[in-house]
Amino acid sequence: MKKIINTSNAPAAIGPYSQAVLANDTLYCSGQIALDPLSGELVLASIEEETEQVMKNIEAVLSAAKMKFEHVVKCSIFMSSMEHYNEINEVYTRYFTTNPPAREAVAVKTLPKSVNVEISVIACK
Repeated sequence: MKKIINTSNAPAAIGPYSQAVLANDTLYCSGQIALDPLSGELVLASIEEETEQVMKNIEAVLSAAKMKFEHVVKCSIFMSSMEHYNEINEVYTRYFTTNPPAREAVAVKTLPKSVNVEISVIACK
């Protein structure tokens, strides 16, 4: 059974996709960028602040599905440059303090709205 997860506490989808889809006990979250859900503005002051907003957006989607970061089993991190790797990790590790999920982190040529980081997650109850 497939259930669409949507919350106003995270940015609305900017394309033909859902914020997340719950299939049985598995949540597939679309990639989040640093859009502030209240203002609709990008948070780009620093890579740390940008990553923090991404993680807050993920947290809001997880919460809408009655899940937390401890339910995350897989993350995909896309960044505009591997030069951001350490700063992204500094923020990321505050959300995954024990038993971190599997993940990949890759540099890509371009991300939506020319942001520096996008993260998607898969979570299970």
